[in-house]
Amino acid sequence: MNLIDKNGYSLRNLNKINVLLGKNGCGKSTALKKVQQALESGDEVGKSKYITPERGGALKYDPNIEQNTSSSPRWLSNQLRKNQFTQFKQQTVLQFRKLELLSLREIEQNSDLRNDHTYTFQSIVNAINTLLDNIEIRREGSDFNIYNRADNTGIEPDAISSGESELIALGIECLVFAKESLDGEENILFLDEPDAHLHPDLQVRLAIFLRNVVEENNFRVVMATHSTSFLAAFGDYSGVSINFMSPKQTDINFQVVSDTYKRILPIFGAHPLSNLFNESPILLVEGEDDERIWQQVIRSSQGSIKIYPCAVDSIDVLNQYELQVAGIINSIYDSAIAYSLRDRDDGDKDINDTPPVTRMRLSCRAAENLLLSDESLARLGTDWGTLNLKIGVWLETNVHHSHHPVMSEFREGGFDRKMFNIKKIRNDLMGIIESSKPWEVVVGQTIATTKYVDEPKPNSIQDYLGSKLVCAILKH
Repeated sequence: MNLIDKNGYSLRNLNKINVLLGKNGCGKSTALKKVQQALESGDEVGKSKYITPERGGALKYDPNIEQNTSSSPRWLSNQLRKNQFTQFKQQTVLQFRKLELLSLREIEQNSDLRNDHTYTFQSIVNAINTLLDNIEIRREGSDFNIYNRADNTGIEPDAISSGESELIALGIECLVFAKESLDGEENILFLDEPDAHLHPDLQVRLAIFLRNVVEENNFRVVMATHSTSFLAAFGDYSGVSINFMSPKQTDINFQVVSDTYKRILPIFGAHPLSNLFNESPILLVEGEDDERIWQQVIRSSQGSIKIYPCAVDSIDVLNQYELQVAGIINSIYDSAIAYSLRDRDDGDKDINDTPPVTRMRLSCRAAENLLLSDESLARLGTDWGTLNLKIGVWLETNVHHSHHPVMSEFREGGFDRKMFNIKKIRNDLMGIIESSKPWEVVVGQTIATTKYVDEPKPNSIQDYLGSKLVCAILKH
């Protein structure tokens, strides 16, 4: 679905849930409000509604709100479009009454629902309570009261946390909109930063709630956020599309969450704050072996090396990952950087950066070759000369071994430990050294404990890693 030129904005390729992510001040709220306002005055969609980013007040009944909504049908919509609506939560209590009425009418008019004894208004209240851990709402009279789950005691509405209060309000608002949505027409709910003031765990819970509601009802959601935790919660949902908004962008083209995004979004979900991402930037690496190495580097460095390694599927898609990571961090972080690391075997030339991604290449053929650096061998209690002699013995005593031709080629080629492809024989070499450690652990521990020097010796770990990588990540 496309919404073209609505008050100067276009929303393209709308999915069931559409997430607009960007920095504060880039225009997310303005886009949502202007599009919804245009829809409200036209006939392109059945129902539309915008929910404000600032939700003040307490969950108490206020007769003034009921009077205002009764006397002016557009009063509530106009209030919700304001950046701050101090009585948002008071009107939620009125919406709860409306939700009950709509639910009962729905059951009354649908024979299948009348025969389904599991579908009641109480089941809808139970759905709201799935958003909450420590408290729950209970129907009492025409409204609801709030209770502590642990000791069953009542709680005053202004005594619960802001996050709990917002979850109740948002849950009711979404369900009311679902009941008001018109069959056979497009209905769109605009949510502006629904994750505000919510702990990352509660953001995930809200995301699951929204997924369930849109799947069971006839409406779409367009939401603005700058929370990577909230975005990451939708990573495995096929009905979500995303757009990383740049300042003053008016043509907004949503894209489905690709396999690339599914791989990297959980990492951004672990970085809900900009300073955390800046302290531990993402490091894209070619495969799982490389990822295990750098995970070991982090563990063994005892906090001095801070990165977040992420394995891509293959070198063929690394460029794609770099572009998508750049799009994400440019949209949500200030002055953030990211890294990518290639083996030397796919090209001998240095590569240019694609800011904010710093692109690096090993100075040895591949990650396996780091095992044969002087420091890695020393960690294993041996040295290069000794290993050469042991390889000769192994070749004489393992003539029928399936890897004998590769090991023989390694020797006949002059033991080029920096550039020879040792992928097939790396575990054989560990056996020759008589170590039971995984080779990735040895390499990771070696990198983590390496002391930086201005002029690294040939065949040192720094020589194999390359000066760009060492200066970017390891120099500390």
